[in-house]
Amino acid sequence: MSAHAAPAYSAEHYDSKIAIWAVLMGSMAGTLMQALDTTIANVALPYMQGSLSASRDQITWVLTSYIVAAAIMTAPVGWIAARFGKKNFLIVSLTGFTVTSMMCGLAQTLDQMIMFRLLQGAFGAALGPLSQSVMLDMYPPQKRGNIMAIWGMGVMLGPILGPTLGGILTDAYNWRWVFYVNVPFGVAAVSAIVIFFKDTARDDTLKFDWFGFAALGICLAALQLMLDRGTDKDWFDSMEIIAEAVIGATAFYLFIVHMMTAPRPFIPPKIFNDRNFLGGVILMFVIGAVLLASSALLPPYLQGLGGYTVTDTGLLMVPRGLGTMVAMMFAGRMALRFDPRVLMTFGAGLMSWSLWAMTSWTPDIAIRNLIAVSAIQGFGMGFVFVPMNLVAFATLEPRFRTDGTGLTNLLRNIGSAVGVSVTTTVLAYSVQMIHAQNIRFGSGFNRALGVNGQSLMMSPQIPFGLGNLNGLIERRAEIQAYANDFLFMFYISLAAFPIIWLMRRPNFSPGKPVEIEVME
Repeated sequence: MSAHAAPAYSAEHYDSKIAIWAVLMGSMAGTLMQALDTTIANVALPYMQGSLSASRDQITWVLTSYIVAAAIMTAPVGWIAARFGKKNFLIVSLTGFTVTSMMCGLAQTLDQMIMFRLLQGAFGAALGPLSQSVMLDMYPPQKRGNIMAIWGMGVMLGPILGPTLGGILTDAYNWRWVFYVNVPFGVAAVSAIVIFFKDTARDDTLKFDWFGFAALGICLAALQLMLDRGTDKDWFDSMEIIAEAVIGATAFYLFIVHMMTAPRPFIPPKIFNDRNFLGGVILMFVIGAVLLASSALLPPYLQGLGGYTVTDTGLLMVPRGLGTMVAMMFAGRMALRFDPRVLMTFGAGLMSWSLWAMTSWTPDIAIRNLIAVSAIQGFGMGFVFVPMNLVAFATLEPRFRTDGTGLTNLLRNIGSAVGVSVTTTVLAYSVQMIHAQNIRFGSGFNRALGVNGQSLMMSPQIPFGLGNLNGLIERRAEIQAYANDFLFMFYISLAAFPIIWLMRRPNFSPGKPVEIEVME
C-alpha cells in the first residue's frame, strides 16, 4: 500500500522558508528543553537539597516526579493531537512547560518543587512526540534525512549536555537558573508556533479511552516507583517493591487485554503490524537505556573518583555531544543513499566498542583518552539514531504517525528509567561484593601491614590505620564496580545488532511510493 498524499500542512504549503524554519525551530526548541530537563537538575541536587531543607532520599523526588509525569502523559499524545489539533496542543504544552519551569525556579519548599516538577513533566511529555510528528508531516520520506537529524540532535544532545549546562549555571549563578533558562526559549517557541504554524485536521468525534489510559498510567507509575526505590529498599525483600511490581504487572495485563479487545483503544494495535516500526520501538528502548545510564554514571565517576569539579565534569561531557552532532550531519543524507541498516550497524559497533573501552578506565585516565572514547560513543549513537527514525517511520501509515512518535518517546523514557535503575543496582551490588572480597586482605594476620612505619598507616589494629585501609579498599571496589557497570552496558548494547537486521530496507527513491510492509 502506498503512502498517503502530502497533507495540507506540509512544507510546500507554507508561504516562505522563514515560516518553515520558524515552525521547525519552534517545535525543536520544545524537544530540546524537555530533553535537557531530564538531566540538567542532576548536578544541582545537592544545592537544592540544602535550600529546600530536604533529605537525600527526599530530593530524588525532584527527578522522579518529572519522569513519572512525563511517562504517563506521553501515552495519550496521539489521541489529544487528533482530537484538538497539533497547533493547539503544541501551544498549550509549550506554554505550560515554560510557566511551570519558572515556578520550579521560584519554589520555596520541597512540596512546591515536587508539585511544579509533576506539572512540568506532564506539559513537557508531548513536546518530543509532537515536534517529531510535525517534522514528519512537513516532509515526504525522501526528504526526511536532514530534518530527522535536526530533531535527533535535540533528543540526543539534551540528556548529554544537561549536566554541562546545569553545572555551569549552578556555579555561575545558583540552582534556580537551571529552570529559569527555559523561559526565554519557551516564549520564543510559543510565538513562532502561534504566528507561523498551520494547524492539522481534527476529529471531534473521537472519544477518550479512559480505561486504557488509566491502566497504562498505573502501570508506568508503579514501574517507575519500583525502579527508583528498589535499590534503597533492597528490591524484593521489601513489601513496598513487591506491591508495586504486582500492581504494575496487573495494570499492564489489563492494558494489553483492553488494547486487543476494545473497539477504539487510544493506542491502536495495528500500529505494531509494521515490522520496521516495531523494530524501531524496541531499538529505541535499548538506545534510551544506554544513553541515559551512561550519562548518569559518568558525573559521579568523574567527580567522586576522578576529583573533577562540577564545571569540569560538565565540560568533559561535551565531546560526547559533539560526536553525536557531527554524526547527525552526515547520517541523515547517507541513510537516503545507502542501506540504513549498514549505517546503524556501524554506529552500534562504535557504541559497543566505546563501552568496552570504558571497562579499562581508571580515575587517572588521560583526558585525551577520555575525550576520544566519549566522542566516538556519541558519534556511534548519532549513526544509530537518525537512520533508525527514518526506517521506523518510512513505512508507517500517516494516520498512525502521531501515535507512533508518542510510543517511540514513551519507550525511550522507559528504557532510560530501566537503564538507570539497573546500572545503579549493579553498581551498588558490585561495590558490596568487591569490598567483601578485598577486605580479607586487611586481616590483622597480614604481616605486610605491620612490618614498618609506612605499613602501620594501613594496620587494622590501629584505629586510624583501619580507617585508611577501609577507604583504600572502598575506592578500589568502586573503581572495579564502575568497570563492571560499563561491561554490563556493553552487553546491553549488543542487543541492537539483531534488532537492526530484523528491520527491512525501505525504498527512499524520489518519485516512488514508500511501500508499507506488514507482518502477517
